[in-house]
Amino acid sequence: TPFSHITSKSFIRREPKGVSLILSPWNFPFQLAIDPLIYAVAAGNCVILKPSEFSPNTTDLIKNIVAQVFQDHEVAVFDGDYRIAEKLLELPFDNIFFTGSPAVGRKVMAAAAKNLATVTLELGGKSPVIIDSSADLEKAAERIVWGKTMNGGQICVAPDYLFIPKDKEEEFIQLAKKYINKFYGDMKAKEGLKYSSIINSRHFERIKGLIEEAVSKGAIIASGGNFDEALNLITPTLLTKVPLDSEIMEEEIFGPVLPIIPYEDIKEVYAYIKSKPKPLALYIFGKDKRAINEILSNTESGDVCINNVILHVSNVNLPFGGFNNSGIGKTHGYHGFMAFTHERSVLKQGSINTASLLYPPFKPNTNKLVKILMKLL
Repeated sequence: TPFSHITSKSFIRREPKGVSLILSPWNFPFQLAIDPLIYAVAAGNCVILKPSEFSPNTTDLIKNIVAQVFQDHEVAVFDGDYRIAEKLLELPFDNIFFTGSPAVGRKVMAAAAKNLATVTLELGGKSPVIIDSSADLEKAAERIVWGKTMNGGQICVAPDYLFIPKDKEEEFIQLAKKYINKFYGDMKAKEGLKYSSIINSRHFERIKGLIEEAVSKGAIIASGGNFDEALNLITPTLLTKVPLDSEIMEEEIFGPVLPIIPYEDIKEVYAYIKSKPKPLALYIFGKDKRAINEILSNTESGDVCINNVILHVSNVNLPFGGFNNSGIGKTHGYHGFMAFTHERSVLKQGSINTASLLYPPFKPNTNKLVKILMKLL
């Protein structure tokens, strides 16, 4: 409470936003449903949770857990396809938390606007990697391959495409191949293969189509590019000479395919990234602090990770979220709790009401009092 409000008391009540809807995706079906549920319940909200229809076994597990822990009026789990989600979005929720694509995020926000419900949108986008000439290519290749192939590349913050100095491109490709082989071998042995398939045939065909369209326009498969339709499996794929007007450079890949774009002038990289919707993450590899700061100053993204990929998401002390097209609002840790919390400001008037000095009729000294109070505010 400032001195201008002497004897008054001011405080903030942190209250639940009310009834919240959580719409969670299939790529991390347990974590991305349970994390926001924990935040919502901790903040005192009642919740309706709608997991993805593409991970039914996980949904069954979540339903069993919720049934054991909560009463029906506290948390309810709805399963079903997009039609269930559309019906739920017609209801007057106080707050909506959605994780998914920007296209569906726009529909969620439009539905929320009808009731002026608050929203948190954890979306996606094409998260670029910029390798500076000062980078340790060995470490960069190892970490980028790990991040790009984890979960079959089906991660909202997965490295989507890579910019590298032209004279470093071939060396990086050879190092990336080395780590693909180190992590997964020749991928011919199906038993015990620790590599994720694509979630379903529709997404398998979509990613396959992106590769084929890029190749038809002149892109070269430097590694991988093999498909197993029976398993919905796409081997880790490196693409070079990728035309910037190809679909794979326009659409979020959400799969184990990495377009590699050589550059000679870093300003061309800035111009390209700025011409696209703001990404969820930006990855920078380099040792030159001045170069890193220049990249940070000339780009925009939800979050940044330097000399690694994806790792920033695991730090619960950092707010996680996108920027415009890649998301609205932040989550994780304290910020996740606050996504489901209304900060209600309260001022309790004390024995001295300083505002009475400004009551009409105005006196000759009123103007002086106003100036003094303005300095104290």
